[in-house]
Order: sequence, then structure tokens, then C-alpha cells
Amino acid sequence: MPRLSLVIPVYKVQGYLAECLDSVLGQDYTDFEVIAVDDCSPDGSGAILDEYAERDARVHVIHLTENVGLGRARNAGMEKVQGDYVLFLDSDDTLTAGALRAIAERLEAAGDPEILVYDYARSYWDGRVRPNQRAELLQPDGPETFPLSERPKLLDLLQIVWNKAYRRDFVLRHELTFPPGYYEDAPWTFCSMISAERIAVLNRVCVMYRQRREGGNILKTVSRKHFDVFDQYRRVFDYLDAHPEFAQWRGPLFRKMVDHFLTILDRPDRLPADARAEFFHRASADYRARLPEGFQRPGGGRGHKYALLEKDAYAAMAGATAAVKLRKAVRTRTRTAVNRSKRSAMGVYYQSQLRLPLDENLALFSAYWSRSVSCNPAAIDAELARLAPHVRRVWAVRPDAVDRVPEGVRYVRVGSKEYWAALARAKYLVNNVNFADSVVKREGQIHLQTHHGTPLKTMGLDQRKYPASTDMDFDKLLERCDRWDFSVSSNRFSTAVWERVYPCSYVSLETGYPRNDVLVNGTSDDVRRARAALGLADGTRAFLYMPTHREYQPGFVPSLDLARLADELGPDVTLLVRGHYFYGGSAHVAELRRSGRIVDVSGHPRVEELYLAADALITDYSSAMFDYAVLDRPIIIYAPDWDIYSAVRGTYFNLLQEAPGAVATSQAELIHLLGSDEYRGPDATARRDAFRRRFCEFDDGRAAERVVRRVFLGETEPLPFVPFAERSHAPAPAQALAAVERA
Repeated sequence: MPRLSLVIPVYKVQGYLAECLDSVLGQDYTDFEVIAVDDCSPDGSGAILDEYAERDARVHVIHLTENVGLGRARNAGMEKVQGDYVLFLDSDDTLTAGALRAIAERLEAAGDPEILVYDYARSYWDGRVRPNQRAELLQPDGPETFPLSERPKLLDLLQIVWNKAYRRDFVLRHELTFPPGYYEDAPWTFCSMISAERIAVLNRVCVMYRQRREGGNILKTVSRKHFDVFDQYRRVFDYLDAHPEFAQWRGPLFRKMVDHFLTILDRPDRLPADARAEFFHRASADYRARLPEGFQRPGGGRGHKYALLEKDAYAAMAGATAAVKLRKAVRTRTRTAVNRSKRSAMGVYYQSQLRLPLDENLALFSAYWSRSVSCNPAAIDAELARLAPHVRRVWAVRPDAVDRVPEGVRYVRVGSKEYWAALARAKYLVNNVNFADSVVKREGQIHLQTHHGTPLKTMGLDQRKYPASTDMDFDKLLERCDRWDFSVSSNRFSTAVWERVYPCSYVSLETGYPRNDVLVNGTSDDVRRARAALGLADGTRAFLYMPTHREYQPGFVPSLDLARLADELGPDVTLLVRGHYFYGGSAHVAELRRSGRIVDVSGHPRVEELYLAADALITDYSSAMFDYAVLDRPIIIYAPDWDIYSAVRGTYFNLLQEAPGAVATSQAELIHLLGSDEYRGPDATARRDAFRRRFCEFDDGRAAERVVRRVFLGETEPLPFVPFAERSHAPAPAQALAAVERA
């Protein structure tokens, strides 16, 4: 039997769940079990739980068949616990290092109390940490254990269950369970605290209480569900009625009840406007029905609100609230005027266009800061033309890139009047990066963020941990991300990262990457055309070398001696070299073109065609590996500076251990791999298969169609995915040549 059992209810937390579980399983104290309850979560949380359970026998997963809510999910977990003590942890919060050892040692020192109360701190999305403002109540003062009557101020702590350890026999003896609905912590916490004869405290922060920027707290959702609070306090007072020995707590719990009612009334993010009067009258009725004899109202403004509740004086309360709102409105209008003044820098013309109606049949596309017509936006553009030809499609293109716009593509030059008009009036804005800070998100506009790679390196808010890699203004970043309505994802791994590092209120679209559809649907003719366009003769092996950007290098200097590599590989091999788009052209590579076996494809407009043409990919840390894996062709990781790169930029997994194929850390190793065919041997193939199943799970050739149907056509029933084992992909060059010869 474990000493401690942690019950973790899980619902829509895939971006935070791994951090939560790692904080538990990484504790230096090991005598515990985890009961994780998947509350029928619609995201990838259940699969994440199963992966952890496979790796660690202490993790036990319960998959509920319907969503039952936080309280009942905890009940399901409690039915399975085996430990002496039950602890609760919300699945987006974390334990601090050494927390379980400190809890276990305190329990032993206090002689196994019925309840141990420990401290927590609030951790904010922007890196701030705020300590518990009532932490002084947890200072050791007096005997090791005590009843609540000796330290009644403990009721002034935030009344939640996850800052306490409960002895399991105590829970069973008092038949403690969680009720359904909002505010389910109240009956459990109050009833357990007044019932315990032996309480102990631990003045140590054991839990980091995550304060999400967006979402994560249903109590901050405008809903009639906040009326559940009346049922929860009915349960508290029913408990008091059934236990006359606890009569002394009627006054303190009445105060807690009224304070809770007033908090809900005071918060604008709780009750619908048309339900406020009804809630007030219900609260007033409960106030009068449960008012203890001799109760003294608090003083000041709070006491005035108590008096209004007692009199059921909603009009007076509403009038006072309206006055507060008026003062806030004046401040808001002042801020709006300042913001308008700032926006005047965008130009009078843009402002005039923003006042015109949206064009419901106009979509504006951009990719890579308007450098090209490419990537996911281009694939969506093509599918939109097929499925919804009534929607006009326009691209934003920088003036220095208009000569590279494909024939037939309609575009506007960035900065022109036409550009600002399209930004202001297009119903749909599609980009694989963010639009400029100056862009205003209009009501009714739909921003579709497609991204442009699966993240190996840290992104978004995670980059704060690696300041040497960026000088980004993270507040501005999140303001840009606030404009997103949809975020396209190629796999559950990416979804979890995006939702955590860009914590805004968009909808994740797990569709696969539209730009990869051609890698699934491509034919032998497509492969041959792509090779012919690059001048690759039949029978020539082509290796595509795609290194990524390094913040600590000012320009593109390949870490390979390309001329030597070409010589070693022999005359039947051609190297296609593509530098990262951040670097532009490369004089170094240009010097090697004369050999004829090194082709600089850095300026090629469509990387997907390079993928089709190449027999194998050589890369380091580029997201190209995730896309190329769709083709199920060999991938070689050349990582001579992994230690430096991972330390400077940070990564989400160890690429050397979880590579999509063979790994080389020196040029000599790389030449050996390529010369021995080890790069396409059984070990490399097995690695690639595991990688593909993890990162190419949604890429079945219909990603663009899924996006268009959901975003532009409003269809909510998603297209089913082709089972992984049944998927095809574009043939390898040798297969494409053989197909032509057979024909």
C-alpha cells in the first residue's frame, strides 16, 4: 500500500498535463500512486495519460465514458485509491520540488493527523509568482495537531481541496464525497475541516497554482451554473443540521456563505446580465433563512452589502454597481481615445476602411511575413478555389517579392492602399505567422493561423526561459495571438505546445498540415516532374540538405564541407542545399554550384516539390524532418552542435534519442552513414516509423479540405482520418521511375 495517493482529474489540459505529471513523478519521495481520471476529455489528454501509465507503474488511469465534471471525477478517482492519505491536484497545476517528501515527513512528525494543510503560490503565465497572502496562518504555533476551534482563522484560507492531505480512513468514516456542479470544493472543505479532531499545518509551498491567461477556470465563465453555489451551501448547512455538535460553526460558515454570494455578484465574469436580479433574490432568501441568532455584520462597505442582502434591496445594490461601472466606463473611454490616437499612425485611409462593412466573400492570405505564396496558406488557397470558388482570394506580398508571385495569383503590395483595404474588409485573414501589430481585429473577422512547422525548438512563452535566443516582446506577441480564431495543428504534440505557449482563446484545428497533402497524394508523374525541374537525371540519388537557423550565427555557413561531401558520395549523387529563409542567399553555396552536383535550392518557391524530388533528407533541427517523414523516406540527422543549440534555444525533446532515422554528430560519421547505406537500414527504418506515428498522425492528404470545410464553409462534423496503416504517400524516385518504365 502506498503512503500517499494523488487523485488528478483531467479535462482539456493537454498543453499542461505533461508538466503536471512530470512534477509528480519527478519527486524525490517515491511512496505514492497517481490515480488520473480522464473526464471524457475531447483533446489528447487521455492519450497522454496512457503514455505515462505505460512508462510508470505508479500511474493508474481511469477513462470515464461521459463528462461528469470535476467533483464527480474526483469521486471516481477516490474509489480506486489505496494510500494512507488522499491528496488532490488539478491537472494544470504542479508540485514543487521535494513537496511530497515534506508532506510525508510532516505527517509522520505530527502523528498521522486527519488533515494536513500546506501552502501554495500562484504562478502566472507571464512568469510572475505571487505567494499566498494568508500564508501566516500556516506558521507552526502551539501543538502539533489541533481541532479547528483552536485555530479558526484557517477558515480564511482559500477553501480548496488541493492544499490538503486527508487521511483515507477519516474520509471513509465521514463519508466525504464531492457533489456535482460548480463550487464543489465548499461542502467537502468546510465539512471536513469542522469534523477533524486532529489538523496539522505545513508552512511550505507545495503546489504552484497556475493562473492561465485564457481559459482553464470554469468559474470565470459567464453562466447560470453559478447558481450551483446555493445547492453547495445547502449541503453545508444540511451537514450542520445533522451534526448539532458543530453548532458553533453556524456563524463563521454563514459569513463564508454570504461572502461567497457577494463575490459572485461583484464579478462581471460570472452571471449573465438577465440573471443577476434572480441570483440576488435567491441569495437574500438564503441569507434570511440561515441568519444565526446574534450575528454581527462586518463593518464598512462589506457590511452595507450584507444589509442590502438582508433587506432584499436589489435596486439599491444595482444602483451602487451602476455607479462603479460608470466610473470604469469613463476610464475605458479615456484609454480608447489614447488607443485611437496611436492607431492614427496606421493612416487615415485604413481607419476609413475599418468603418466600411466586411466583405463576406474576401480572403486575404500571407506567408512568411509576405515573402512568398507558399506553405499552408497556399494549400488552403488552392482548396478554397475548389470547394468555395465564390470566395475571392488575394495575397499580401512585399514589394520586393512581387516578381516571384506565380502567374494567375491576385495580390496586393504590402503598404499600398489596396493592402490596407483588404486587411480592413476581408472576412478571412490567413497567415502562417502573425500579421503586424498595427492590424485591427474587427468584429466578425476570422483569423486563421496555420503555423509553418512542428516545434522541436521552444516557441512562444517558452522562449522566456532562453533569453539568449530572442529579444521578443511577449506582451505584444500575445496581443497578436489574441486575434486568432483558429490554430491549425499537424499532430497532438503540436496542439499541446501551441495551447500552452500561445494561451489565447482560439480553437485548435487538428487537421494535419495542408502543405503536406501533396506528399500524400503525389503521383509518380509529380515526382518525375519535380526532379526534372531540378535537372536531376534518372538514376541520380538526390540528398536534400536543409539546416535550420541558429540564433548564434549571423549568416548561413553550412557546418558541412559540402565539396568534400560531394566528392565522397561520388558522381551519382547530387546535393540539394536549402538555407533557412532567414539567411537569404549564400555566397558560400553559390561558389559550389559550378561542380554541377551541388544545387542551391534556397530560393525555390515550393519546398514540397524539393521533398518529392529528394531520395533522402539531411537536416539538423529543422522542422523539415516532420514534413518529410510523411513520405516515409530516409532522414539523416546531422547534429554536430546539439549541446550548444539545445542550450541556447531549448528543445521539447532530445533529438539524438528520438530521431526520425540515423544520427551523425561529425562529418566523418555522416559520410560513413551515407556510404554504408546504414541511413536506410532496419534500425533507421524503425526509428522513422515511430517518429511518423507520433508526428504525422493527421497527415492523410485531406488537411486542406478539413480546414476549408470548418473555417470557410462552417461545417462542424470533421472528416474522418484515414487509418495510419492504410495511408499511402507519394512514391520514392526509384518507384516513380519504375512505374514509368512499366507503363
